[in-house]
Amino acid sequence: MSKPRIAIVPGDPSGIGPELIAKLVNEEDILDGAHVLLVGDGHLWQQGAKQAHLEVPLNAISEGEVTNQSGISHLDLDTIDPADIQIAKVTVAGGTTSLRCLDKALDLAQAGLVDGILFGPFNKAAMTSAGLNAEDEHKYMARYLGYVGYHSEINVLDALMTTRVTSHIGLKEVAENISQEGILKAVNLANDTLRKAGKTRPSIAVAALNPHAGDNGKFGREEIETIEPAVKKAQEKQMDVTGPWPSDTVFLKAKRGEVDAVVTMYHDQGQIAIKLMGFERGVTVAGGLPIPVATPAHGTAFDIAGQNKANLGATRQAFDLLVRMAKTHRAERDAI
Repeated sequence: MSKPRIAIVPGDPSGIGPELIAKLVNEEDILDGAHVLLVGDGHLWQQGAKQAHLEVPLNAISEGEVTNQSGISHLDLDTIDPADIQIAKVTVAGGTTSLRCLDKALDLAQAGLVDGILFGPFNKAAMTSAGLNAEDEHKYMARYLGYVGYHSEINVLDALMTTRVTSHIGLKEVAENISQEGILKAVNLANDTLRKAGKTRPSIAVAALNPHAGDNGKFGREEIETIEPAVKKAQEKQMDVTGPWPSDTVFLKAKRGEVDAVVTMYHDQGQIAIKLMGFERGVTVAGGLPIPVATPAHGTAFDIAGQNKANLGATRQAFDLLVRMAKTHRAERDAI
């Protein structure tokens, strides 16, 4: 099978995205597993090269030449004036270029011209000011693609994935939004994504909601009435799923490599643990979308933007994971 083609979007130009991509494409082995297409204004890539004190090859091609490209190529856009870029500041212009570059990458992927998308860190405030009109970029991408199936953000640290049953809602709303259906969707998402990343039979642990997993109903009945039945249903589908595990110990199992994924009940239950375990290696995957999409889990880091201090670790991890997923995506598409 030929190498997959990865579209790379710079992210918000006010942050560390362009610098990170400049460093990424200068990795010696970056083309071992994939071809790379840089999607965005030429001056954004030049900005990153200048910030990182590196060269970024801009082999410009037209959209009609994308499927014939190899190595590192560049699809030039015109989405922002260089004078409108303000380092370390939230701007409408920064949000606009983020959305327009992402739109083009999504168009290419939907047309089958690229097999996966990597984007540098976005700034949600900037994107919102530019018309994001969605909870986050994941919901935006699903709407843009016209995708109505189940999808959710997945967090990845090395070989460990986390999905969650509820996400960006208030803590007081979590219990009432947990359902067997929601748990099964999160379990299926973890299982399917791990399989696409090359794991034949993923092992998945489901976290409890209450202290000590409810202590037989003493601290709540969600484990007895909702979580345990959902775990049993997953097991009946021949998935390797266990739980509910107390959330203060389940990540010890994960850290020891005893499971491949943890399904958590709410946002910070997993985010705090996984970021403490390796903030500079964390990856976010747009789980469930019909196109593989990944990004480093950290933000735009305005405090170090433009200073050549950005750590490449998470971006390289995101790229490597995306390449594996893109290979599976390409194979599945070619088999149709």
